[in-house]
Amino acid sequence: MRHGRTAANADGILAGRTRALGLDTTGQSQAARLAERLAAVPLSLVVSSPLLRTMQTARKIADGQPEEVPVRRDAGLVECDYGRWTGRRLADLAKEPLWTTVQQQPSAVIFPGGEAMVAMAARALEAVRRIDRRVARRHGERTVWVAVSHGDVIKAILADALGTPLDLFQRIAVNPGSVSAITYGTHRPTVHHLNDLGSDLGGLVPPSDRSGAPSGDAPVGGGA
Repeated sequence: MRHGRTAANADGILAGRTRALGLDTTGQSQAARLAERLAAVPLSLVVSSPLLRTMQTARKIADGQPEEVPVRRDAGLVECDYGRWTGRRLADLAKEPLWTTVQQQPSAVIFPGGEAMVAMAARALEAVRRIDRRVARRHGERTVWVAVSHGDVIKAILADALGTPLDLFQRIAVNPGSVSAITYGTHRPTVHHLNDLGSDLGGLVPPSDRSGAPSGDAPVGGGA
């Protein structure tokens, strides 16, 4: 999940790792809607970036579950460190020479005084894979857990799952309050939802597998 909207999102400001920035009224409504949509999906864990806006979203999701669900912080899911770009208006940043590289070759970007985009992608993927393995060991492979993070971080995770190079990840949209869903199977990831802002999420509850196919294999013909 991407966190709900903030005033910085609404005003076109790059919030980055600003800690005290919480959800605005629209963002609070988006988080509440996320909780409603996920209420029918039994979650085993909610893991969040440690920033305020993601933690607020994560707690709202957990509070919407019929049974208590633990909420954990993980620094691997934190926003990209935009360094000296943090707090500046996107309209002004678009005039910087580095902006073109951000759009066309993200793998070559190191933000001034901040993080390389390839480093951001690597630590986010490590966090998601690590947490997914741990959840599978504790709760079984047919369980659902939630990671609450930030736009560029989620786009990097989705690009990996889609087999898309980081240099093409700007083709993926991840809006505030959106849901994207991935299964990490035996042979490959499978993307079930991408930037989903309103569909029924009941299908995330894993059905019993009666296909007889090896675990993680894609069904020939597309499946049921």
